[in-house]
Amino acid sequence: MNHSVRLPVDSLRAGQNLQLMANKSISFKDAIRLQESLTARAERKALAWLAARMPDWVNSDHLTLLGFAAMFFAGASYALARTNRNGLILATVFLAINWFGDSLDGTLARLRNRQRPRYGFYVDHMIDTVGGLFLMGGLALSGIVDWRIALGMFIAFLMLSIEVYLAAYTLGTFRLSFVKFGPTEIRILLALGNIALWTHPATLVSHYRIFDVGGLIAIGGMSAMLVVSAICNTIKLYRSERLR
Repeated sequence: MNHSVRLPVDSLRAGQNLQLMANKSISFKDAIRLQESLTARAERKALAWLAARMPDWVNSDHLTLLGFAAMFFAGASYALARTNRNGLILATVFLAINWFGDSLDGTLARLRNRQRPRYGFYVDHMIDTVGGLFLMGGLALSGIVDWRIALGMFIAFLMLSIEVYLAAYTLGTFRLSFVKFGPTEIRILLALGNIALWTHPATLVSHYRIFDVGGLIAIGGMSAMLVVSAICNTIKLYRSERLR
């Protein structure tokens, strides 16, 4: 008797849960993107120009996959640089291709009104995480930076990424740059370092390798951004949800 009553109730609850999930899907709001880096204005214009000229058969998924593959090959090129200096040039080329695919996919989707906010957010940032592993793994194998510094950069990147994603969920703002620096500026600095090492293999800064110095600065910078952002966002959330 109890089972015959429970089954319809359970079915009703399951249906209600599905309806709630459907409502959440419909009401999902993409976080406000905060991009205030040095190159942001010029980059937006360049991406809009490129997106308007993309062939119809190219879609945002193609560009996302291109950016992901380019990051893999950038890491592989750094690993190659251990035995062949030309790997540095290849890494620079693949960093540029990564910028093209990773930055243009969202612009193209918005231009064509083919946006998928949840799918795009999830896939893009999972790819960024795995791509970061490829890049830092390649640097660790390259011999141009101490593997412990490469590991430290990856850990700092992951921790800062977690903070950014949590802020996007809780505050509705997705910060793409800190102190005028974003992904594009990082690619540019890596490219400049690659060229410097390719032209002057023994490039040093006060007896230390240039990538070791740059890596330590990057770890310190990302750590500082993490601490400041975490404190500021905690204060915002505390003030918005005061207990009375």
